[in-house]
Amino acid sequence: MSGDPSLRWLEVRARPGPSVAGAEPDPDLDALLADGLLGLGGRAIEERDGWWVTYLDRPSPEDAREDRIAARLSEDTGLHGIEVSLRWQPDEEWAETWKRGLAPRRITPRLVVTPSWMDAGAGPGDIVVVVDPKMAFGTAEHGTTRGCLRLLDGVVEPGSVWADIGSGSGILSIAAARMGAARVTSVEGDPLACEAQEENLEANGVDPVVTLMCAWADDALLEGLAPLDGLVANIETGILRPMLAGFRAALRPGGVLILSGIMDVEWPTMEAAVAAAGFTLDALDEDGEWRAALLHS
Repeated sequence: MSGDPSLRWLEVRARPGPSVAGAEPDPDLDALLADGLLGLGGRAIEERDGWWVTYLDRPSPEDAREDRIAARLSEDTGLHGIEVSLRWQPDEEWAETWKRGLAPRRITPRLVVTPSWMDAGAGPGDIVVVVDPKMAFGTAEHGTTRGCLRLLDGVVEPGSVWADIGSGSGILSIAAARMGAARVTSVEGDPLACEAQEENLEANGVDPVVTLMCAWADDALLEGLAPLDGLVANIETGILRPMLAGFRAALRPGGVLILSGIMDVEWPTMEAAVAAAGFTLDALDEDGEWRAALLHS
């Protein structure tokens, strides 16, 4: 942790070094590095000017060192020569940083996502989701979230029962409620994300429909949610794969599963994994390097 109490967030930038990537970018290496940063406890992740960027919440002084983080990333990913750059960010600066780039977005012909301080420009019949993510992952600025929203729109039946695993800001839970779900269980293990999500649920008036569980999902938790009509999980691939059996057990026969957090280079492996777990692929959404899959059990 920084000695200055106002410096809470450590911005971590990392990229494959020249000795790893060579002259041309390698999407396989980028996927490994992105997963490695999330494994450090990073708050979401974005690609900016050739760097993968995430934020760590008050790491210890011994962990807040470029050499230590580079070594940890190398150990976790098998990559060598990783370049790391660090910068402490004050709380008050972060309060403005998380707003950067956010704007109303029309995701489908009827679905609009907007931050609270902007006019959504919605028309008759539009579904509006108001989200202020703060330190929680989940905005319409990210391809994984957009993919999930596009796939949700059209499969949420009125009166259906859903779960959102790794729900972050609550954007997908709110959207499912707005689309007619009778009950949504939103599961998120990060206390900071839970705080942000509680505010978003209240702002959207979906508290009667969405129940937030601030807990990490495991097989026992998933079993307790059964039988679900649908389940959505926007989490990195390394976490999704071992949860597939639990997802299937939580769903009713023929239930809907939406998965994202999957990079294009990871999709062939994930496609084989979902098939082995007994799921059938109905649609694949592509948004840049990200993939979102619509499946049924």
